[in-house]
Amino acid sequence: MASQTNNALPLQVAIIGGGPAGFYTAQALFRVRPDIQVDLYERLPSPFGLVRSGVAPDHQKLKRPIQLYEQIANHTNFNLIANVTVGVDLPIAALSQRYHAVVLANGTESGRLMNIPGEHLNGCHSATAFVGWYNGHPDFRDHVFDLSHENAIIVGQGNVAIDVCRILTKTVDELCHTDIAEHALDALAESRIRQVYLVGRRGPVQAKFTYQELKELTELSACVLETPAEELILNPASESELAKGDGATRGRVRNYETLKKFAIESLSTKPRRCTLRFLLSPIKLMGDQRLQQVMFERNRLTGPVGQQAALGTGEYETIDCGLLLSSIGYHGTPMTGVPFDSAQGIIPNQQGRVLDHDNPVPGLYAVGWVKRGPTGLIGTNKADAKETVTALLSDLSNHTQSTRAGLAGILPLLKQQSIKVVHFSDWQKIDQNEIERGLVKVKPREKFTRVADMLSVVATESNNP
Repeated sequence: MASQTNNALPLQVAIIGGGPAGFYTAQALFRVRPDIQVDLYERLPSPFGLVRSGVAPDHQKLKRPIQLYEQIANHTNFNLIANVTVGVDLPIAALSQRYHAVVLANGTESGRLMNIPGEHLNGCHSATAFVGWYNGHPDFRDHVFDLSHENAIIVGQGNVAIDVCRILTKTVDELCHTDIAEHALDALAESRIRQVYLVGRRGPVQAKFTYQELKELTELSACVLETPAEELILNPASESELAKGDGATRGRVRNYETLKKFAIESLSTKPRRCTLRFLLSPIKLMGDQRLQQVMFERNRLTGPVGQQAALGTGEYETIDCGLLLSSIGYHGTPMTGVPFDSAQGIIPNQQGRVLDHDNPVPGLYAVGWVKRGPTGLIGTNKADAKETVTALLSDLSNHTQSTRAGLAGILPLLKQQSIKVVHFSDWQKIDQNEIERGLVKVKPREKFTRVADMLSVVATESNNP
């Protein structure tokens, strides 16, 4: 752990958020200024953000970036300050006073609302909550999902929607050796869901899922994939989109060809079905306190090639269901003392410089989804972080730096509140304990799903790095 010697390490940077964007920002800083002091603040005792709690448990290969983040965390001038919520435990102003720069990498944690009648009914949830639940995120540990109905609907057709569909339709035998949370596995073992509808407002060519994700749905042992043939009929603009011939188009062509193979009535005896539906928009959720039906409006596509929008036709369809998961994107959460664009759900910025009424806020920067919106893959954050770090270091090079206390000025504030700081060495103890728990069940790990349980593993009581 780094020592606090301001003379040797005059440049102090705080990063808020321990996900990919935060770690790639630390990496970008160290590549240019190895002498810089980086303190990364994370509200949970566990770092790594969506790589830990967003990547599906049956996609272990996608969690390999954690190995790089561990290397970054072991840098001499890096401190992990976990189990600390900036904006609650610490006002952003306290960090701005003690660091030369503060980088906001806290992501977009909330699921975007559909904003339709009936969204309050029991049985309607965000896919964000469901993903957090089966991945053992403490925020969603006690969330209750009613799996006693035969029909479930997922609104949205991105990779997250496919993940959710796959978890709902896989058998316990297919999931039990992943790092899925124990409480979720137990609940899914009792699931009565037999039909999952995966619904998108546009057509098959515009669906956002990748070919690899779609392919996995075709390989499930207990679930057959199907889609209505009439919903695969393309308008001229969609045909043109398939004919572009660029890299993105090749994936769409493979998707479309795969879907056509499943557009005939299946004779499969598999007990579960996943039906991809296109050109449907949910307009109303219905039920007496609890979700019972979803009304959809049929759409047609209009607009130029590559920019087609879904336009309602006035034709309607109702589907019975007891569980709806909305997977239509993420939305940022405002932090006290930080400018926020509520419409876009991001922090207003220019090349990572936070803007307040179009004016840069000195020493305040943004990176990742809270900077650009919830787009791109894990690796997209590398270039994003580089852009923000370039702006940050350019700003700091333009004037003489005064000495800032950094973490040495923060720890007393946390001690006053009796907040247990979890450093990276503490996390390593939690991590090892999870792995050992998993070995008993032939799993990569058995996650702790409550903050108190994580903290109980940490032996040291010291708040000193």
